[in-house]
Amino acid sequence: MKQLVELLARALVDQPEAVEIKVTPTPQDGSVLYELKVAPGDIGKVIGRDGRTVNALRTVLQHAAQKKGEKARLEIVDDRRNGSNVSPPQVSAPAQP
Repeated sequence: MKQLVELLARALVDQPEAVEIKVTPTPQDGSVLYELKVAPGDIGKVIGRDGRTVNALRTVLQHAAQKKGEKARLEIVDDRRNGSNVSPPQVSAPAQP
């Protein structure tokens, strides 16, 4: 499954060498979580307009997993939301009268 997600993601992005996939089994529901990380400039290509591309990736992954009798979920890791690539906001002091 990991190779399937990696192949599809690398075909979509401009920087295929930056594609990383982390696989984490989730014991609560017996599914496997696939976390896809791409270069910051390629996030939009993987998500697509209105999330259509990522939903298609999720559908392919879910059906491939179902064929093997497994459950799978796909999440996109966006470092920009975690704040690692974003500089902290600048706070200016109020003007003194």
